[in-house]
Amino acid sequence: MIGRIAGTLIAKAPPQIVIDVQGVGYEIDVPMSTFYGLPATGEKVSVYTHLTVREDAHLLYGFSTDQERAAFRQLLKISGIGPKVALSVLSGMSVSELGQTIAAQETARLVRIPGVGKKTAERLLLELKGKFGAESGVSVGATPAGASAGSDVLNALLALGYNEREAAMAMKTVPEGATVSDGIRLALRALAK
Repeated sequence: MIGRIAGTLIAKAPPQIVIDVQGVGYEIDVPMSTFYGLPATGEKVSVYTHLTVREDAHLLYGFSTDQERAAFRQLLKISGIGPKVALSVLSGMSVSELGQTIAAQETARLVRIPGVGKKTAERLLLELKGKFGAESGVSVGATPAGASAGSDVLNALLALGYNEREAAMAMKTVPEGATVSDGIRLALRALAK
């Protein structure tokens, strides 16, 4: 298994990149979230990878974070979801947005992604419910440092016994930049209504 590749980025043609590692060019398909974060060609780059072996090909998929790769692997476990659809899902939303969508059971957000129909979206929500958290290695709180207060508020609500959907809905009432204590207070107020 090839877990990570580090080398020189020599080509970028969405959704594929080529990384040169000591004279060997690896073709890697990446989601757009990873693609947009890549440096210019000729620069050093490192990506986490997932190798898929098929009868007719060995295919590499690359990700900027381990959380993205873990989400990709969770998506592949779902019946009827192949690498192309999994990349499309990760191109359409971040890992944290996917986690929030699953927690809130929002079919409409998934249906907007190319290649995901209503039945596929419902299957995704059903099979990933409860699997997108700390126990699965896919962190729903994989957000920028400034948003860590939001994940603390979400974790506090879950610890208080609210389910993921209720907590996610309450989080929508918490303004960005709110402190953890203010966020918890506002979320609890929203849940009391």
